[in-house]
This record gives sequence, structure tokens and C-alpha cells, in this order.
Amino acid sequence: MTQQFLQKGYEIVEPTKKADIYVVNTCTVTNMSDRKSRQMLRRAKEKNKDAIVVACGCYVQVAKEEVEKIEEIDIMIRKQ
Repeated sequence: MTQQFLQKGYEIVEPTKKADIYVVNTCTVTNMSDRKSRQMLRRAKEKNKDAIVVACGCYVQVAKEEVEKIEEIDIMIRKQ
């Protein structure tokens, strides 16, 4: 994904910096990783309320209904 963003002219910034788009690659190995994924998705919108927040990864695949409840997410990427 990083390479595709760079090819389209986007600048990649450190996670601690404000961005226009946040892509959060979620995990679901443990309950703690589920929680951390939800926190990262919410924190992204806190950093920039106008940003586009994208959720992808295994937590999105496994817990679709739960992830859909997170209002801060603008786009979910999952396999059908």
C-alpha cells in the first residue's frame, strides 16, 4: 500500500504526525490486539477530524459487524 500511495504522489508521514489519510492495518490475535486496533482507529480521527480513516487487516475480516460500529472509520477494506 505504501508503494501505491507513493506512486500516486502522496507523502508518507510518521504515525505521530497529522495526516489526511490514515490506514490502520488491524490485528485480531488476542483480545488486547482487538482493543489496540479499535484505539488506533479512533486516535487517527482525533489527530485530524477531517482525515479519511481506512481500516484493513484481519480484525476487519473477522469482526466486520463490530468494526462497522466504529464511527471514526470512513472506509473498510476486506475480502469478500
